Amino acid sequence: MNKSTTRTVTEFVLLGFPGCQEMQSFLFSLFFGIYIFTMMGNGAIVCAVRLDQGLHTPMYLLLGNFAFLEIWYITSTVPSMLVNIFSVTKSISFVGCFLQLYFFTSLGTTETYFLCIMAYDRYLAICRPLHYTTVMTQRLCYILMSLCWVFGFLSYSVSTVQLSQLPFCGPNTIDHFVCDMDPLIALSCAPAPVTEIIFYVLNSLIIILTLLYILSSYSLLLIAVLKIPSAAGQQKAFSTCGSHLTVVCLFFGALMAMYVSPTTDNPAEMQKIVTLFYSVVTPFLNPLIYSLRNKEMKAALKKVLKIK
Repeated sequence: MNKSTTRTVTEFVLLGFPGCQEMQSFLFSLFFGIYIFTMMGNGAIVCAVRLDQGLHTPMYLLLGNFAFLEIWYITSTVPSMLVNIFSVTKSISFVGCFLQLYFFTSLGTTETYFLCIMAYDRYLAICRPLHYTTVMTQRLCYILMSLCWVFGFLSYSVSTVQLSQLPFCGPNTIDHFVCDMDPLIALSCAPAPVTEIIFYVLNSLIIILTLLYILSSYSLLLIAVLKIPSAAGQQKAFSTCGSHLTVVCLFFGALMAMYVSPTTDNPAEMQKIVTLFYSVVTPFLNPLIYSLRNKEMKAALKKVLKIK
């Protein structure tokens, strides 16, 4: 069958979160508030790291870049979700849907890589303190950050194009608030076992390998912390790493539930909640549980925001 005659779908319909008008208004206010807070919180961190010379160290450069990433990550989903809530047709163009899929998956993948190098930075700082300044230089830090962005956006480039070439001849309704791979594969009017396997293997490899690396780093880090003789030193080390580990658990827990475990039989509402958790809630919580607990970051933010 000719591909040009089978691809009759020119747009998709994202159902989002259906409900009465009052519920839609509540959801709009909730997500709009979360989006604004996330932009302001992460934006303040980016400005603080940028403007405060005392924060131009690898740890804070990584943190500032991570906050910048979170801004774009939540922007890949929430603005279109807000428009969709009050849209009559709730439609998104064919190209727009796959562009959203590409940026959504690429930014999420970049975040997993960033969490890896942040774990590496903490491992060096605590387990190899005498070599930290000579190993984790600003130059290496910038190289690692650049590699995260490059490989994050390369990881799903080929598979996304491959998915977009599948025949879509209807129906075109996606029971989700974002264009994601599972519902798009399900809408293809021709079996695509190879594409599905490629996505599943790629998801599993990226998530599991990066998580194993982070857990290995923190296992070594935990052993090193327990050898610190003073309780104050242990508490400071745990405080430094605890927030990062919290973000790791929240983000990877939701990712594994969504992409590594079988989700085809899960209710659509459950898939929406899990996706909402790692794509919206985690960027929202990042300034609170990871950055604003840090004394140096608090001091820098007060300078930037002119707070005494």
